[in-house]
Amino acid sequence: MNDLAARFQRVEKSYDGRTLVVHDLDLGVKRGEFLTLLGPSGSGKTTCLLMLAGFELPTSGEIFLDGKEVTRLPPHRREIGMVFQNYALFPHLSVAENVAFPLSVRRQQRAEIEKRVSHALDMVKLSGLGQRRPAQLSGGQQQRVALARVLVYEPQLILLDEPLGALDKQLREEMQYELKRLHRMVGITMIYVTHDQSEAMAMSDRIAVFHAGRIQQLGCPQALYEAPQNAFVAQFIGESNRLRGTIEFANGHCLRVRLEAGGFVSCVAAASLGPGTRAIVSVRPERILLGDAAIDCANRFSVRIDDIAYLGDHLLVHCIAQCGPMLTVKLPNRGSTGSIGSGTTTTLGWNAQDAHAFASET
Repeated sequence: MNDLAARFQRVEKSYDGRTLVVHDLDLGVKRGEFLTLLGPSGSGKTTCLLMLAGFELPTSGEIFLDGKEVTRLPPHRREIGMVFQNYALFPHLSVAENVAFPLSVRRQQRAEIEKRVSHALDMVKLSGLGQRRPAQLSGGQQQRVALARVLVYEPQLILLDEPLGALDKQLREEMQYELKRLHRMVGITMIYVTHDQSEAMAMSDRIAVFHAGRIQQLGCPQALYEAPQNAFVAQFIGESNRLRGTIEFANGHCLRVRLEAGGFVSCVAAASLGPGTRAIVSVRPERILLGDAAIDCANRFSVRIDDIAYLGDHLLVHCIAQCGPMLTVKLPNRGSTGSIGSGTTTTLGWNAQDAHAFASET
């Protein structure tokens, strides 16, 4: 446990004494890592963050910080920094006074406060703005002030609860970069909560995917995207075509699935699945090839192009297969759609290793 900054051990949480919102959670947070708790609303991720901060008590189980059990320790004794979506800045104080507040309540010397406030503002690239009020700053700048206020007292752990949710797309992407830069610079353990999978993928060392109060999969972004362990993760991380069917043949992890909509696909499975098992086959839109590029694919379908959506750097091509399935293909924008157009027919395909089968949720 010495290499862990935090740990949940068999933690459960219920608000009404009947329904668990967090089930039997065992999770270790490595020292110095950027860990994201990712999931839809109501999945339990924010509740976990609040229990770690001390704002909520677990119904059962134990929580450790730096190897010490802190389950019932009050928040102000945990030395944890927390950044919220709404910034929580004092509007009547200047930027410098907001950043200095944690040091002032700890009764630091004035000279030390000024030195550390200046350093914190420099880290978040707000040098020279210390005398402004929060209302005179943009949303992105206010979020930087909130980060500086946490960084200034050098906590052992920083918790971030959807801190970029109120920003527009461009500012959100800029702040993602800034958070990664700050994490590399200071080396503090950061735990980040979001429902935005692209945000989690861009920033995290590891991601814990939550659903219905449980971690569905824990791993690096590449592992979650390339090798999802169940249908929920495959659907929630990135985009995915989902085809339902029944396993007809299995040879280890290599499967042949008869689709409900018609036809067969060859695919791989993360877990052992036998013939007769109801399954969901997931294939990423960018792994599907069109036209001549699909000639050598293990899985091929004759399709009609139903619609083409232009999204700047890529195209989304919606196809209807002659045997029934509807499929979405993502193509890079190379300046021309060539012979592809709505209403035209073509062939699409993908390789067996690019399709993953999971036991059906139903």
